[in-house]
Amino acid sequence: MNPIQFIGAGPGDPELITVKGQRAVREADVIIYAGSLVPKAVIEDRNPEAKVFNSAGMDLQEIIAEMADATKKGLKVARVHTGDPSIYGSIREQIEELNKLEIPYEVIPGVSSFVATAAALKREFTVPGISQTVICTRLEGRTPVPELEQIEKLASHKTSMAIFLSVQMIEKLVDRLTTHYKPTTPIAVVQRASWPDQKIVTGTLETIAEKVKAENINKTAMILVGDFLGDNFENSLLYASHFTHEYRKGKE
Repeated sequence: MNPIQFIGAGPGDPELITVKGQRAVREADVIIYAGSLVPKAVIEDRNPEAKVFNSAGMDLQEIIAEMADATKKGLKVARVHTGDPSIYGSIREQIEELNKLEIPYEVIPGVSSFVATAAALKREFTVPGISQTVICTRLEGRTPVPELEQIEKLASHKTSMAIFLSVQMIEKLVDRLTTHYKPTTPIAVVQRASWPDQKIVTGTLETIAEKVKAENINKTAMILVGDFLGDNFENSLLYASHFTHEYRKGKE
């Protein structure tokens, strides 16, 4: 029995899917892809006879039914998600249904939008002396978040944050972030990171909401906040001439 392959398609740029993920798409007999976020270019290099479904218009039962039917026929199924399927990919409920049906599966990781956003900004989340921790989260909307994961509580760490699915509530988000971050803390909003129409807006917590509204950004955007976005930083020890490690002896 062929396993269902959950594939991280990456943030948008078709070249950012992994080699393994691309091969799985190419070899699939049935492709179920998240068409609202995954560009068609990601699945263009497929078997011309492959059956393609856009899961944007399907519910869980319909998705599982197609997977089960294809598996019974001995076909290969590629379930293509945006970014990395382990982050807001909604794969857990699909996996649980497959477990009930005793259908095997595997997960092929992908490039998440939060790292594609850092790449677009040419910044590193973990800067010595500034931040060694990254928090990935979202502001609650129609989907709640646990009480201990409220934005204010996470912001109290004042570390690097990547905030998903929240740009439509940018004013509310800024208000809650500034309970701990300084108003002058740098923040960036990147819409459709890695896509041809990528849009970057930068500012501080006291200016970003107005800038985002002026650019009419209200969905498909990642928000990064923290001093790692600023210009002050310390060099790491990794390449310091005086630093000795397993592969190099430091110079006096």
